[in-house]
Amino acid sequence: MSQGLSLYNAMGDLDRALENMNHVLKKGEANATERGIDPSVFLNARLAPDMFNLIGQVQVAASIAKACPHRIVGTEPPVYENTEESFADLYALIAKARGELASFTRGDIDGKELREFSVKLGPTVRDFTAIAYLAGFSIPNVHFHATTVYNILRHNGVPIGKLDFFGGPKA
Repeated sequence: MSQGLSLYNAMGDLDRALENMNHVLKKGEANATERGIDPSVFLNARLAPDMFNLIGQVQVAASIAKACPHRIVGTEPPVYENTEESFADLYALIAKARGELASFTRGDIDGKELREFSVKLGPTVRDFTAIAYLAGFSIPNVHFHATTVYNILRHNGVPIGKLDFFGGPKA
């Protein structure tokens, strides 16, 4: 199959979103150090009382991303313990989720676009096809949580911009 449009290629967006979120977190950690702010201030910050804090936003993004290929192929996604408390822990979590994504090949993913499955989301069960799960659930959710990480840091004075959201300048 070509490098063009495919379920496997589209799944790469999850990895890019995690990589970019990692970049934003590094900018946040560096800013906390530069300003003499305890990193826990950023890590525990949230935009609204009923939203996850920054740590929770990263955990949810990683969880959704690493589960996606498993759901597509019909295997059980691994469960992560969500014990992260530091920037280093979050970088390790992101690396772990990216490693999970990388463990799937084009042959594992492509051709499964119409595979049907159900996912328990809170108290409800939703039915999906693989393409609908990736394009209509996983990618938007990972981007939502990555955007919220960006917004939490930006709200706390970290000098980041749109280019940082996209992973920073590339050499």
